[in-house]
Amino acid sequence: MAKLPKNLSVFFVFFVSVIYHDGNKVPHRRLLPISVMSTLKRFYRNVLQSRVSFVSGTHEDRVHALELESHLATTTYGNFTLTDAIRPSLDLAIIPEQGYKYDRHQLGIDNVASFHRIGSRWLMPILIASVSLEQLFETFLEMLTPLGDTVNIVLETSHCYARVHHADLYRDHIDLPVLKSFLYDHEDILLNDGCTGISVFAPRMRAAVKFDEHKLIYVYAKSLLPFEKILRRHSIPLNETMPVLTDAEHVHITRDEYFKRFRTLQMSLGMDESYTTAR
Repeated sequence: MAKLPKNLSVFFVFFVSVIYHDGNKVPHRRLLPISVMSTLKRFYRNVLQSRVSFVSGTHEDRVHALELESHLATTTYGNFTLTDAIRPSLDLAIIPEQGYKYDRHQLGIDNVASFHRIGSRWLMPILIASVSLEQLFETFLEMLTPLGDTVNIVLETSHCYARVHHADLYRDHIDLPVLKSFLYDHEDILLNDGCTGISVFAPRMRAAVKFDEHKLIYVYAKSLLPFEKILRRHSIPLNETMPVLTDAEHVHITRDEYFKRFRTLQMSLGMDESYTTAR
């Protein structure tokens, strides 16, 4: 059984706060005893900080917790390495792999000639990239370059920000080199916090790059070719049948300290509380 490094291990008490993530459904919270934790499809806070510990529990509970500990400690699947932010379900319904694919996103608009129409729906082309940790952050930053010199950003949080499950914070008109500098300074939280994501927009181009809480890269644009070229330079293959972790149950991981770092990132980006939406 794999062992966690001393600073990366799992802590459980008899009751834990969980948020279910089962692919397309909206996550929800409740308290559960450890004895009914049958699958790994939950949100964990501070799971990578202390060893497995019990207030009470049967032998089966202890064996299951050790299995969870081993699963959470596993970061590499084949040639793909995960960040600390996300893990697949315990049954490995989805095994992460490197690649990119195309999709379509339905738009709530009436008539935009640059997008594709199917019946009464307008669809924007999307590129979805799953990139191994070794080149993930550099790839994401390079994917911002085609957006131009000045961009708008949305910083996303699921840290129960302002007593809501999910909040978006907005900042318009920031120079891209300045933004990249701030992102470099906060690489750790952007990579390893399962409750932090960011979207970068170029409004005039009708294009956006999103680095979401699952550490997947999404590109929304009329032309995806400039972004595809970047992925090819990083030897990331096209794989139209590639599954991604959001297609099945999965677990998000965060730490209490990451919320403090999130607020620091927010202040660094000059994001005013008045430009916040919650959902």
